[in-house]
Amino acid sequence: MSRESTLDRPLPNSQLERQNDALAPPSINQWKRTGETWLVGLLLPATLALGWEISVAQGWSDDRLLPTVSTILVALWELFQSGELLTHVANTLQRVLLGFVFGTLAGTVLGSLSGYWPLVRRLLDPTLQALRSIPSIAWVPMFILWFGIFETSKVVLIAVGVFFPIYLSLSDALRNVDRKLVEVGQSFRFRHHELILRILLPATLPTYLVSLRTGLGLGWMFVVAAEFMGAEYGLGYLLIDGQQTGRPAVILGAIVAFALLGKLTDWFLAILARRWLRWQDGFQSGVEHA
Repeated sequence: MSRESTLDRPLPNSQLERQNDALAPPSINQWKRTGETWLVGLLLPATLALGWEISVAQGWSDDRLLPTVSTILVALWELFQSGELLTHVANTLQRVLLGFVFGTLAGTVLGSLSGYWPLVRRLLDPTLQALRSIPSIAWVPMFILWFGIFETSKVVLIAVGVFFPIYLSLSDALRNVDRKLVEVGQSFRFRHHELILRILLPATLPTYLVSLRTGLGLGWMFVVAAEFMGAEYGLGYLLIDGQQTGRPAVILGAIVAFALLGKLTDWFLAILARRWLRWQDGFQSGVEHA
């Protein structure tokens, strides 16, 4: 009797909210959390921008060297109307994506070889670790001599920036795989490709996906140095053009464009990473229900 009365008793509001969240489709909850995260993240920059707008409007500060957000948006709108902004964004995005693809391929191949075979690691790792310490700007003169001032040198420089975090993370992840898992695979007489696909790949995939996001972020950093190498289009060129023509609003507009593009591409890659890692959620739920 007491059990039936307990079941008939209405749930508190907090429990009802948790129950509704649990029954809601995962996509709705995910978009809700994403929206809340974006709103919280925008709180600080929006407050600073509003404070600077008020400070300039009241005459407390001068916006000649540090323009307000409204001035930056006007400059970006003028560039958009003229078609220049889309041209610059398209060129920069193309260079970053090409450099990301080539850097990812090289980092994945060499990182896999270095992490899987100790002899390859002893052969390659000291040289690559030394090259990793070289600043990106130091490569610019050599790449101009080797590849010229056209697109090849720019894409190669971006690929160099993408390569190192992927190589290092993947190599370390492979070396840190639990040896017991490898021994289990060897006891079942797994061949090399079976050992990689069924044991090493699932164990290293989370670290590898994080390294992809890190490499993409460095690709956006390296594209600035790449576009200083005689580029006629691109957001890096827009930075130089704004400096030479004395337009700080254009400089900050290019910086804002870099920030937005970098964040959007990282967000897109994070969504793909979550999809690729759904097998982990299925495995964990299976363990919990076991």
